Amino acid sequence: MPEDQREHMDKPERSSGRKLRIAMLGSRGIPHTYSGYEPFLEEIGSRLVARGHDVTVYCRSSLFRDKPSSYKGMRLIYLPGVESKTMGTLTHTLVSMFDVMFRAMDVIFVVNVANAFPCVLPRLLGKKVAINVDGLDWKRDKWGPLAKKYFYWNAKHVGTICPNGVVTDAREMQRIYREEFGTRSVSIAYGANIETSENPHVVREYGLEPFQYYLIASRLVPENSADLIVRGFEQVHTSRVLAIAGSANYRSEFVEQLKRTSNHRVKFLGHVSNPEHVKELHCNAYGYIHGHSLGGTNPALLKGLSCRNCVFALNTAFNREVLQDYGILFERDPIDLARKLQHMEDHPEQAAEYRLRAPCRIREAYTWEKITDQYEELFLELASGEDPTQVHSSLHAAIAPQPEPVTASVSASKGS
Repeated sequence: MPEDQREHMDKPERSSGRKLRIAMLGSRGIPHTYSGYEPFLEEIGSRLVARGHDVTVYCRSSLFRDKPSSYKGMRLIYLPGVESKTMGTLTHTLVSMFDVMFRAMDVIFVVNVANAFPCVLPRLLGKKVAINVDGLDWKRDKWGPLAKKYFYWNAKHVGTICPNGVVTDAREMQRIYREEFGTRSVSIAYGANIETSENPHVVREYGLEPFQYYLIASRLVPENSADLIVRGFEQVHTSRVLAIAGSANYRSEFVEQLKRTSNHRVKFLGHVSNPEHVKELHCNAYGYIHGHSLGGTNPALLKGLSCRNCVFALNTAFNREVLQDYGILFERDPIDLARKLQHMEDHPEQAAEYRLRAPCRIREAYTWEKITDQYEELFLELASGEDPTQVHSSLHAAIAPQPEPVTASVSASKGS
């Protein structure tokens, strides 16, 4: 059991007084393993239930063979959608909106900026709606021009559609929405459970040995920079391998080109659906390499820290915000990454120090209890008719000065 879940069991149950009826939609549904939305809803939804709230989660019926009526105390409703790369999310959300707008809910919570337009429906009936807009989807290469325009239109108008309920998951994302769209938002991050390895032999099922590999764990899309990471790793003098856990959920020329590498030290594991296996792959890696260039507080980066990894992350405003001095930042340059990987190869004691310190960052800011506290406050204020973007305490935390990252070993690596 994760460390912070054990701590939660030892604490008295937190109660806010008022009990809410909360609907959550816009995801594939729970339980599910593909994207970050589903674990996110599961983590905060189950905790809200433990605090006495009534939580309903909408699920895409075609994705679930078994359809239990509840999960971890949350009520599940299964509705259809058009299952395709571009229409699955939108059509399922529209169907869910037609259902939920006629139910007695205090708050409707939606994920994904692509679902902003459907939020017009419950807003017309005076329903309280909040939406987590997630990342910069209009910049993702996997979408065509029309889809990118749709994402951008939703981002531009979400502040009008949900004037008091926009949630950004990073300070930098909050700034982008404020400056580019004039949209006020509440900044609430993602969360993570601190994990330890319980069965290191699992990695051998993937042809790996504990601490004899670096790990990429992400969707294989261009903006996650797996190609850059492979090119950098190929220049490192090491007997360790680069294990790539991930895939694209559609036919991808990018993935096909990536797999054409002739380097025998690069291993493609495919999509790993078992959460326990994902945990063991993280916990037993020599280092986790995070190449995400878009999005806010990324679940995969928090996973790397929570599993006590030596984390290497692409130097972006989002990744700097999360990592601070608890990992190593690399530039968008294979040579820079290779230099920093080589430094950690040559100085294993520094890699061990990063692994030891990594969970401290989660305890500071990213436990699921802290995140649930903030969402509960948001939902209570929204249900009471207040404007959370003005009074929600996480807004003040989000605009507090951020310290510059201190990466002593990275500086050393530049001279190695």
